[in-house]
Amino acid sequence: MGQKNKNAAALAGVIGAVACGAWIPGSLVDAAEADGRKSVTAPRVSARPVIDGRIDEALWAEAAIIDDLRQIRPTDGAPASERTEVLVAYDADNLYIAARLFDSRGQDAITANIMRQGSRLGEDDRLAIILDPFNSARTGYRFEVNLNAVRNDMLYQGPTQFTGDWTVIWDAQSVRTDYGWSMEIAIPFKTLPFDASVDAWGFNISRAIRARGEEAIWVSRNRTWNPSIVGELRGLRDVDQGVGLDVVPSMGIKHVRDDANDRTTTLLEPSIDAYYRITPSLNASITVNTDFSATELDDRQVNLTRFGLFFPEKRDFFLNDSDVFEFGRIGLNGYFGTTRSATRASMESGRPFFSRRIGLSPAGTPVDIDYGAKLSGRVGRWRVGALAVQQDDHVPLTGTGYDSKALGVVRGSLDVLGESSVGFIGTAGDPGSDAGNSLYGFDFLYLNSRLPGGRTVEGEAWFQKSQTQGIGDGRQDAWGIGARLPNAQGPRGGFSLKEIGSQFRPAMGFVSRRGVRDAQADVGWTHIVNGPWLQLVYAGIDAERIEGIGGPLQTQVITFKPLELETRARDIFRGYVASVEEHLFSPFTIYQDPGRRVTLPAGSYKYTDWGFDLETGIQRRVAGHVTYRQGDFYDGTRLTLGGDVLWRPSRYLGLKLAYQFNDIDLPAGDFSTRILAATAEVNFSSRLSWITLMQYDNVSELGGVQSRLQWVPRAGQKYFLVLNHGVQDFDKDGHFDPLSTELAVRAGYTWRF
Repeated sequence: MGQKNKNAAALAGVIGAVACGAWIPGSLVDAAEADGRKSVTAPRVSARPVIDGRIDEALWAEAAIIDDLRQIRPTDGAPASERTEVLVAYDADNLYIAARLFDSRGQDAITANIMRQGSRLGEDDRLAIILDPFNSARTGYRFEVNLNAVRNDMLYQGPTQFTGDWTVIWDAQSVRTDYGWSMEIAIPFKTLPFDASVDAWGFNISRAIRARGEEAIWVSRNRTWNPSIVGELRGLRDVDQGVGLDVVPSMGIKHVRDDANDRTTTLLEPSIDAYYRITPSLNASITVNTDFSATELDDRQVNLTRFGLFFPEKRDFFLNDSDVFEFGRIGLNGYFGTTRSATRASMESGRPFFSRRIGLSPAGTPVDIDYGAKLSGRVGRWRVGALAVQQDDHVPLTGTGYDSKALGVVRGSLDVLGESSVGFIGTAGDPGSDAGNSLYGFDFLYLNSRLPGGRTVEGEAWFQKSQTQGIGDGRQDAWGIGARLPNAQGPRGGFSLKEIGSQFRPAMGFVSRRGVRDAQADVGWTHIVNGPWLQLVYAGIDAERIEGIGGPLQTQVITFKPLELETRARDIFRGYVASVEEHLFSPFTIYQDPGRRVTLPAGSYKYTDWGFDLETGIQRRVAGHVTYRQGDFYDGTRLTLGGDVLWRPSRYLGLKLAYQFNDIDLPAGDFSTRILAATAEVNFSSRLSWITLMQYDNVSELGGVQSRLQWVPRAGQKYFLVLNHGVQDFDKDGHFDPLSTELAVRAGYTWRF
């Protein structure tokens, strides 16, 4: 049988096994549980509450009440240790949610360290809400609030994965009370797309009490909650979504000193973004003269592999509605952060669309975006997305430039089988060269969250093909399959297999290596302990094997995880032993500086190392983690030390120091790598913050600092003062020369109609 036929047979076999093995039982469970699903009916109120967190208006007496939250941690199904009353109501403009959060420990025991708007609240006591306006059990939105009235919103990219870098307009306030604390939330109906014909939204509530390691949920299964595990919010009728137009003009002034070329420029950079809701569930947006000067810096990385690194997207324009463009669950193969054998780059490899390719040169320097347009939302059972961008030409200081170009991507997925979908994707254009490039692909995503015992099963299959101008002989296709049991207790695990053709080039996507077959697997067992201090015990094994298509083994990593422990206070210990096999088919320069190179000769290398991680609960005043790893490395040895420490003397000040160190001893030469990062966060209030990040690594000998003063007087208004300064020790003699200094002021205001 030919290779393509084998691939097709494997693909069909997995789809059949997943569908036949999981869909039928799940359908029976759906039918049995449909009538027992929790629901709440929100009353319509005639008055609008003042969002001050106090719950003192008479209208709240009319609200629906949810007070039956139950633990998923530490004891699944036990009553919550503290009483929680959640009130729900609405009017023509907003969905209102209020909560009384009783706490018998006293106000000083409430964990409330986070003050900066938009920060993740994983270390604080908080109330969280999931909304799925389409009741699709596939995607949704998450809103969180802490005692400091910090708002954090998240976009689910699938039932089990979300991004915290998405943001929309809503309002919330919190206050201390004699019984604990309380909050009020207003979510405008203009903020979220929804279909008015859908008579029930997916809805869930969660409360976290961090010092106890407690999470209490309204609706959960198998210690899990996500858009596929929710109750229903009913009663929302005749609401006002307005004209559906948001206009966001912004103005920036940027002063840049380019020391390397002895140039100084001052730029006035106006830009405008506009968002229009074509239908209640379909959004269009445009951006003109887009500016990313206020974007956070990437975390510094040192590469000790032969392949590229992966840096996640951080720019707001591309993060909004980014879930629509997710394909094949690529990059979502790790379970609960326990996978060690596969690198982030290998898990992300094969992405057909990776927005970071747009507006950045291959060297990582900014390329202007003249304008762009995006369409995203739902049309019936379809989720659709389209993005078109006009990128300016790029003239680098050294090397070859390229002309301005139009770039585009389209994505669609159709809801099938209750919680699953089938979809397509297409891209056109190459943002990093003048060569023509296009791609098309198809994917099937399977989900059943209603197996007996509250279990969940996921599966996927996908195929892509690229077409690149002037490319040589070789396969330009890629395909992948996978399945997993992402369970929070008991057995969990899964596998994925993908094949990347030797000439597969998704110019708007991401590939770490080509011409390979990459198999990844993870299996383990989680035991929940209802002890006075210990909460979770885990043991397992994960592996990755990468080999050339029809060729020899390239990389194999098998990691044994004999013991992972987590306490109720979220202190964590993880130990592991890794067995590695690497085959170099040509010499590999792993390190170089102006005076020498350290080059590994071609050959086969087998080695073993071991290590452990220690983490303290991040809610502590002093928190951090330590990583230790030692053992063989190729034909030599490696010692790795790393970690960070975070000190929060109060909610107004946070200081963090992080350090990574590798000491490598090889017959070809010895060398060390270091990454140092320091962060200072000063919060004058929950609206005004000053964050400074300094980073340095001794491989590139680059040092940099970004200092950002951020004022968010209310949702939809943002003002930034940003300083970026970079230095480099070109000849590694201990003397740093300035590279550039940039001072930017940017203001943005949302006008909503």
